[in-house]
Amino acid sequence: MLTAERRRSIMQTLQRDGKVLASELSKDLQVSEDTIRRDLRELATAGELQRVHGGALPHSTATASFTVRQQQATGAKVAIAQAAIRLIRQDQVIILDGGTTPLQVAQNLPYDLRATVITHSPPVALALAEHPEIEVIVIGGRLYKHDLVTVGTVTTEAYRNIRADLCFLGIGSVHPEVGISTLDLEEAYVKRAMIASAAEVVALTSAEKLGTAAPYIVGPLSDLTHLVTERSTTDEMLAPYRALGITIVRA
Repeated sequence: MLTAERRRSIMQTLQRDGKVLASELSKDLQVSEDTIRRDLRELATAGELQRVHGGALPHSTATASFTVRQQQATGAKVAIAQAAIRLIRQDQVIILDGGTTPLQVAQNLPYDLRATVITHSPPVALALAEHPEIEVIVIGGRLYKHDLVTVGTVTTEAYRNIRADLCFLGIGSVHPEVGISTLDLEEAYVKRAMIASAAEVVALTSAEKLGTAAPYIVGPLSDLTHLVTERSTTDEMLAPYRALGITIVRA
């Protein structure tokens, strides 16, 4: 089997099963595990998958810039945001993450909602600037341009001094085995601090991010209380999350 054919077979198996193991691929494709590891390394370099110990998982889809992602699947993001908003009660303290779906939450909050919103996302803060009943607290730090959020020690420490009712978490990748992961190490630290500072944590994610992995781990799925995703997401795909006691909300 040619290298290109073998790697195409690996990707087909990954898409079908949601993960691949080097030992099983070696047997199925009748090549050494060293060859398989080399294939996985090259595929990971090309951005086709995320290597993990012993094999690989689907790669995070959140690699495009913020501006590009704003133009993608806007209808699904609005639906997810509107479903998530129904979890909010008057006079709560809410942590609102950065990203294009959390931005839709900010843009769709009811005009009469009274709340305090804490965010490290300049676009989210700007979207709430004219809201008459929401107090906006902006957390500073170094700007991570990919997601237009602040990161770093200042950001993380600020969140550690907050006790919020709800945290709406933007998701780059989430996987039943790996947990919550993201593309940037400093952003992972910030997200951990956000999670630790909230009584309830609501993950906002499109179906394409379920079952994927990114290089930096934020935390286990047990950190989540709710997962809000698209209505079209299958029961089979959601079963591992529901089995952990996470409340599933289909938008």
